[in-house]
Amino acid sequence: MTSSRTDGTAPSSTAAHRRGTPPVWLRYGLRPLPTPVPWAAVARASVALATPLAAGFAADRPMYGALASMGALSGVIGDTADAYRMRILNIAVPQLFGALGIMTGTLVYGTGWAAVAVLTVIGLVSGMMSTIGAVASVSGLLLLLNSVVGAGLPMPDPWWVAPLLLTLGGLFVLALTLLAWPLRRKLPERVAVADTYLAVADLLAAAGTQAYEEKRQAVTESLNTSYDLVLGRRARYHGRSGTMVRMLSQLNVVIPLVEAAPAVHVRRIQLPDEIPAAVRALAEDIEETRTGGDEPRLPPPGSPATRAVDSALRHAATVVHKADPDPYNVDDRLGRPAALGARVRRATRNVVLSGPSWRYGLRLALCIGLAQALTSLIDVPRSYWVALTVTFVLKPDFGSVFSRAVLRSVGTAAGLVVAAPVLAEVPVGWWDVPVMMLLAALIPALTAKGYAFQTAAVTPVILLLSDLLNHEGVHLVWPRFLDSLIGCAIVLVAGYLLWPESWHSRIGRRLADAVADIADYVGVAFEPGGDRAERVRARRRIYRDLSSVRSEFQRALTEPPPTGTRAAAWWPLVVAVERIVDATTAARVRVNHGAEEPEPAEVAAVQAQLRELAEGVRASKVLVAVRTELPGDEEGVLAPLRQEVAAARAIASPEP
Repeated sequence: MTSSRTDGTAPSSTAAHRRGTPPVWLRYGLRPLPTPVPWAAVARASVALATPLAAGFAADRPMYGALASMGALSGVIGDTADAYRMRILNIAVPQLFGALGIMTGTLVYGTGWAAVAVLTVIGLVSGMMSTIGAVASVSGLLLLLNSVVGAGLPMPDPWWVAPLLLTLGGLFVLALTLLAWPLRRKLPERVAVADTYLAVADLLAAAGTQAYEEKRQAVTESLNTSYDLVLGRRARYHGRSGTMVRMLSQLNVVIPLVEAAPAVHVRRIQLPDEIPAAVRALAEDIEETRTGGDEPRLPPPGSPATRAVDSALRHAATVVHKADPDPYNVDDRLGRPAALGARVRRATRNVVLSGPSWRYGLRLALCIGLAQALTSLIDVPRSYWVALTVTFVLKPDFGSVFSRAVLRSVGTAAGLVVAAPVLAEVPVGWWDVPVMMLLAALIPALTAKGYAFQTAAVTPVILLLSDLLNHEGVHLVWPRFLDSLIGCAIVLVAGYLLWPESWHSRIGRRLADAVADIADYVGVAFEPGGDRAERVRARRRIYRDLSSVRSEFQRALTEPPPTGTRAAAWWPLVVAVERIVDATTAARVRVNHGAEEPEPAEVAAVQAQLRELAEGVRASKVLVAVRTELPGDEEGVLAPLRQEVAAARAIASPEP
């Protein structure tokens, strides 16, 4: 899985040159993330994979139990959402595609080159599906994985048994997931909104300090999650749901607080503790659905920036404590999602007409076709593992293809070290059930730590289930490692080196597009008589885009040189661009609270500098310092914004 950083900094490349030290991109991928253990998911995975196995032994059909456990494994890996509605989609929908995949693979089992052709076509379809979204990505993954398994392993007769068992295993995970639904007092959407308020409280507490940038990123991620959950839930209703209207109104009124935070930060004003404490109290009221609370007691504001915070916080308290928000006075700041049918048609059209979608589908199809052709020409025992490796490594939302190939080799080796004594010492039978309970529990515990750790956890589980299907015991271990190396080699050559877009980073173009959008946002922010709702939507789009740019840079940091080195060099510019957005928002807030409107010529000059910066970034592979003259009133509202633009343009590439 993709590793994500939380400190807002890029890793230093100096240590990469120390003799005997692994390169930065490898250490970056092998460093476990400091995430808590999801104990509920650990218990659920343990029960979900071991129970079908026990049922299979009880019925004297261990193969049936193994197939159901494979379906449960897919459900456990796909259970990544918090809201129950999304968990149903994430688990149930991919299971249907997984059943179709195992059925297709079973039908072409033993057909030689016909199987190669069919799996190549499925690889194309799976790759194109993966570019639609999260649910479609998991669905495409299971479609291809199960097709490969069905084409590589003999399945029980009749043909519908294997699809049925895999589906039942996945639905068993879903049933375990939904057991807590009636017992949960708080909606996941409500908890998400409360968490957003807590993130905003931390942001206000960090204003004027070095911790502000990290807290602002946390607010952006929390707002994205909350809006996605609430608006996605509302999309199911033709009318207005009182609960969803209430949560959406609470989410909307926190936006002015988010906008006011940069205004105090750029002035290096540290807010009194009473203000973050009041926001945390509102978060608790939201989570407990308390209404009718008292107005918060706040210290008197002393500047336009602190007046903005005071006004936004008092208004938020009024809305949070109001029992019945007006359903016709709640605007959807990001727009309500379209109906499901319209989204399906739009997604299908976008995939069919998208060049990147076709290119990724063709990359995956080429690698799957080569894997199947190679194992058809060369006698590789249980060759399905080669294609499985190709599929996992080329999964598009797991980060860098190059680093995934290396990390999968490392993770597979670690998993085989665990699997070898199990396959050698544990006899096939009831002892497999407690062993599976232990191994399955490791999957959710290690998945959040990184891709290599997930691979190390999943490998022994798959080997144990495979052994129940083909009875090769410890002799599976060494061939599986060789198969993994062959699959990684195919990906590195046919899925990486032959496709320049995969190793020529697109970070410059993505950043340039974001800077150009910021130039437009500056114009919208200070447009005379402009629509406030449009300003809010534009700012939210900018922060979403910058979040994507940050993710793109973090992915590039895991690439070997020169891409990783270049990404590390460009990282200060990413931070500088984010500060420009904050400065723009802060200036707009000051104008809203009494500061004088900037002159149109001053706004146009800032926009021109940003567009020139965007063009320079788009046309360059290295950063070159540009001296920027932005004259204007040094006491005016745009002075901090001009300083941030000048700082961004003054960033130079480091010395070789």
